[in-house]
Amino acid sequence: MHSLSTRRLYPVSPLASLLNLGRDFDRLFETPLASQSREGVQAVFNPPLEIIEDADTVSVSVELPGIDKKDVSVSIHEGVLSISGERRQEREAKENDIIRTQRYYGRFKRTLTLTQPILEDKVKATYKDGLLTVTVPKAAEAKPKTIDIATS
Repeated sequence: MHSLSTRRLYPVSPLASLLNLGRDFDRLFETPLASQSREGVQAVFNPPLEIIEDADTVSVSVELPGIDKKDVSVSIHEGVLSISGERRQEREAKENDIIRTQRYYGRFKRTLTLTQPILEDKVKATYKDGLLTVTVPKAAEAKPKTIDIATS
């Protein structure tokens, strides 16, 4: 006769719990930023960006690998920078063709509100090797002023 103190009871196998944990962890990263639609879960494509500010400019870089320049649009209006576009699927997928994908297709839009006065008519955008860089010059009143210290 086994006493309960010496016999361990597992409602499920420890190995099965570990496998389930791994599967749940994988599922967490399979559909980042997912949104619900009538067709089910649909991933949202939000390209990563980097914002760098110095005394004269604000520079925004957006990673857009595999996206043609003609499929990207940049606009600025009243201090709001909008970058939008579309990543198109290169081939038509037939049912059961794709086993697993972590690439996202479809339209995207990133908007940034710039908090200091800028020169909208001097904004420049360049696109090279899948990296879009938008350079926004600051207006004179937004630049830091240096004050000379007089000696007495």
